[in-house]
Order: sequence, then C-alpha cells, then structure tokens
Amino acid sequence: MNKEERVIELINQLENTFEIRTFLDHDPYKVLVRTILSQRTRDENTDQATENLFSKYKDIYEVVDAPIDDVKELIRPAGFYNVKAGRIQEVSQILIDEYGGEVPDTVEELVKLPGVGRKTANCVMVFAFELPAIPVDTHVHRISNRLGLVDTKDPEDTEVELCKIAPEDLWIKLNDLMVQFGQNICKPIGPQCEICPCTDICDYFSKSNIDEN
Repeated sequence: MNKEERVIELINQLENTFEIRTFLDHDPYKVLVRTILSQRTRDENTDQATENLFSKYKDIYEVVDAPIDDVKELIRPAGFYNVKAGRIQEVSQILIDEYGGEVPDTVEELVKLPGVGRKTANCVMVFAFELPAIPVDTHVHRISNRLGLVDTKDPEDTEVELCKIAPEDLWIKLNDLMVQFGQNICKPIGPQCEICPCTDICDYFSKSNIDEN
C-alpha cells in the first residue's frame, strides 16, 4: 500500500470512528478571529472567548474601535489575552485599511497579516471559504509522522508532504478527523493502540510489535 492509499484508508477509518464537525462560518472575519484566539488553548475556551467578543461587538468595525481593555476581558477565557487582543485589533485595522474590511481568500495574502501563519491561514481557507487546504497543528504533525506518512521536523514541512500524497478532495476533512483522532486515541503520550482503527497502516504500531517480539 503506497502513501496515497494509506491516507485514503486513514480517512475512511476515521470517518467510521468520528463525526465530522462543522465549523463553517460564512463570516470569514469571525473564523479568522476564532483561529487567532485558538492558539495555545482548548476548543471550549476558544468558543467561549469568541462568543463573548461577538456577542458585544458584531463586526470588524466595532471590534477595531472597541476599548482594548474591554476586548482583553471578553477574550480572557482563551488565555494570552493581552497579546491576542492587540493582535486582533492590529489585524482588523490592516484588513480595513488594505482590504476594505474583507478577509482575503488566499493563503499568500493571509500570511501577510501579523501573527497569521500557515496553519491559521489554512484554517480560514477551509472553515470560512471551503477551499482545499490542510491546516497542520500539533496533532496532524505528530500523527502523520507516527503513522509514517511523512518524515518531517516541523508542521510546514508536514503540510507540504501531505499535500503531495493526500487527494485534494480529502484535504478539507483531514484536519478535523486527525485532531479528533489525536485528542481521543493517538495521544502524544500513551497512544491507545489497543482501540486504534488504523494499526494496519501505522509504522509506530508495526515497530512496537517487532520490538516486543
């Protein structure tokens, strides 16, 4: 089984194990802000901070004019709120000044924004615009290497290699399924191989069995 076939099998197995979650929001600005808030925090904290912010300030123009201390307090659940509040207002002002208040729909333009790396840009592509991209977070990076699909040192290299071997029609669902897989089964420490649906395509599992024997 080549690597493309293994990716297809992985996605098939994960679709049978997890439900694809729908994060799609037709307001790309809210997706961008949510993704900035999500950095180094848990999903439930991100959701709370995002709800707090947009329940009071409805759009980019209200957010950029909001008192910074108020923004900090609203997004406090997401952690690092001092840095994130400043970054959100900085990015918002740039979007207003340079893009007419609209979020660009290309990775090349998104990564020009301060603090927006490829993972954030790809999240916006997938969850705001439904355009094919592979956001690579710690789960996707770890699992891809653990399975033996890639042999990379950093998430950006993992993205490049996954784009080479994964059929483009699977890109949008890949991140969500692999994140759930990483949170529940293929954990950073103590992966639960005994309940994993993907052991037949996993280099880590194969090596572990050889070592034990």
